[in-house]
This record gives sequence, structure tokens and C-alpha cells, in this order.
Amino acid sequence: MKRVLSLLLGVFTAIGGFMDIGDLVTDALVGARFGLALAWVTVVAVVGVALYSEMAGRIAVVTGRTVFDLIRERTGPRMGLATVTASYLVNALALIAELCGVALAIELLADIHYLLWVPPVALLAWLVVWRLPFAYMERLYGLLGLALFVFVAAVWRFGPDWGAMWHNATHPVVPHGEGHATYFFYAIVLLGAQMNPYEVFFFSSGAVEHRWRPQNLLEVRVNAWLGYTVGGILAIGIQAVAHLVLQPAGVQVEHLSQTVLPVVLAFGQVGFALAILGIVASVFGATLETLLSSSYTVAHHFGWTWGKETQPAKAARFHTLLLVTLLGAAVVALTTVNPITVTIYAVYLAAAVLPLTYLPILVIANDRRYLGGRVNGRLANVLGTIYLVAVTAGAVAALPLLIATKAGS
Repeated sequence: MKRVLSLLLGVFTAIGGFMDIGDLVTDALVGARFGLALAWVTVVAVVGVALYSEMAGRIAVVTGRTVFDLIRERTGPRMGLATVTASYLVNALALIAELCGVALAIELLADIHYLLWVPPVALLAWLVVWRLPFAYMERLYGLLGLALFVFVAAVWRFGPDWGAMWHNATHPVVPHGEGHATYFFYAIVLLGAQMNPYEVFFFSSGAVEHRWRPQNLLEVRVNAWLGYTVGGILAIGIQAVAHLVLQPAGVQVEHLSQTVLPVVLAFGQVGFALAILGIVASVFGATLETLLSSSYTVAHHFGWTWGKETQPAKAARFHTLLLVTLLGAAVVALTTVNPITVTIYAVYLAAAVLPLTYLPILVIANDRRYLGGRVNGRLANVLGTIYLVAVTAGAVAALPLLIATKAGS
């Protein structure tokens, strides 16, 4: 039973990583505009994020040290500082989007303006991080987030032409009326939403919070590959149901309510309730992940005492940074900044900084001084190098595509 429950770290990370507000909005948006022509990006993202999460988790359990701790030691303070600064800023921007995302989902249920929900959501996030044990946190939100499978069920409910959908996914073409630049802009957006740097750092930090050791390597690997596969299935399910319902109607996804619409048409109020439950759980889980990852990365880099369950008196700087980051994100969210715009920019910047995240992990995962005989094998290195080249190319293309497409408009 303990082994089964330990698998929930991967599920929780995937629910809160793959299925955060960025992915929920982006999946519905690309499904409505491009059908399943970008489903290949999700497959690529699942393999990539699982591959690098496994590396980061293996580093953590073998060395007993976190990735950012080793990045500073292995690559030097300048490279380490650049990586931690970029990661913290992307995490903080994502946290703003996640807080707004939870509030928007509650607004759909309670019909009260979402800005009024931002302070209570921020307060609840702080209480959970402060008081709820790590294991209970991941089990609660990981399991509740599985309600998102109502989107997958909705695909079956509509009885689609499976052959046509498979052809759409495996023979991607740019739909009429969409340009190639816009297509690749949203490919990068989707990649950033699904390979967000905080997922890797949260996963490896979670392995340390669990006090896993080298004998737990099997749990690390199963968590990484199983968890992100679950997230990928959910993501493609949302793309597919948006393709079936929203694309024929010419709906351009600009609000979270449009993401939920296909499920409501399929299952009525029961579907709506399950969708809202899954969205609130998954996006609140992402709020916790981005918040914790923001402090994890900084604390690891500077060698502070850290840990969700470490008493604030013993890890004062870590917990102070948590509180300051959360308060800052809540204040920005309350300025009435457009949450969808923030979400798009957050995931786009995440894609842009992926090389800074993945290069040090790949280097450390091949260093026998740290891992001994548990360094990467040939396959992991080949795939890791391919992904590093791919995300670097995406990072280089990110700004020109952002300008050329006017942020995908």
C-alpha cells in the first residue's frame, strides 16, 4: 500500500503541472483552432518532461541533494544564479496565473467576481503549505484532480469518427485561415505549458521531502513516466473535445467557461460539477507547486535550510520567501491584469528558459562524482540531447514568433 501511495507524487505533479491553468486554457484553445494538429506536441512534452524529471529525481535520491544545490556547485555561481533567477521569475508569473485560475473556476460555480476569490485562495494556499503534511497534500489534490477525466469521457460521449481524429493527429496540417507562424507559436506555447521548469524541480524536491533513497529509484521512475502519461492523456482529451465541439462552432477560447462548455453539453450539470472539481483541484495543486518551487529553487541555490515540513523557526528564510512570493502574486492578480494574457506569457516564457533548466540537469546526470554507476545510459543521453537541442531551438524562435504573430492573435 505504501508503494501504491508513493506513486501519487507523480500523479500530483502531473495534475498540478501538466493540468495547470496554462495547460487547461492552451489545450482548449489549440483544440478549437487547430483540432488535433498539435497533439504531437503533447506526446513530445510527456516524453521530455518525464525523461528530465527522472534524471532530476535520480540525482536527488542518489546524492541526497537537490538539483539547484548541485547546479551551483557543478556549473559555478554565475550559471547557477542565472538559472535560479530565470526559474524564480517564471514561477512567480505562473503563480499569478494559477491564483487567477482557481478564482475563475470558483466564479463559474458561485457567480461571484473572481477577484473577490483571489485573497481566500491565497490564504488557503498558505495554510495548506504551512499546516498540511506533504503526503496528504499530494494525495488530496492528486486524487481530486482525476475528476478531469470527465473531459476524456466526453470524447466518447460525442461518438466521434475515430479514424478521422487519428488522421488529424498523425497527419498534422495547418488549418485554413491559420498561418504557419501562428501554428508554431502555439506549438511553443503548448510545449511551455506542458514542460514547465517548475514541474522538474518540484518533482525532485518532492523526492527529497519523501526522504527517498537509492532503493526508491523504481518509485522515481514509475512516478515520472506514469504520472506524466496521465497528464498527457488528460491534455489530449481536452484538445479532442474542443476540436469536436468548439472548432465547428468557430469558438475562440478566451475564458475558462469555454473550456468547460463541451463537458456541459455532454453530461449536463453532473459534467459541469466534475469539471469544476477537477479544475479547482488541479489548478490549486499547480498553485502549491509553483509557490513551493519558487522557494525551493532559491533556497537550494543559496544553501538555506528548507522544507515544507521544516518548522518556520528553523527555515525562516525559506518560509519568509514563500509568504512574500504569495503576497506579491496575489497583489498583482488583484490589479485586474488579464489572467488569460498572463497565462499565455507565463507558459511562453517557461518555454524560453527550458534550456537553462535542462542543460545543468543533463550535465549532472552524467557526472560519476555525484551518481557513481547510476549515471545516464546511452538512450537517456541520446534522448536528453535531442530534447535539449529542440528546446533551445524553441527558445531562440520564441521572441520572433511572439512579435510576428502578435502573441498568437
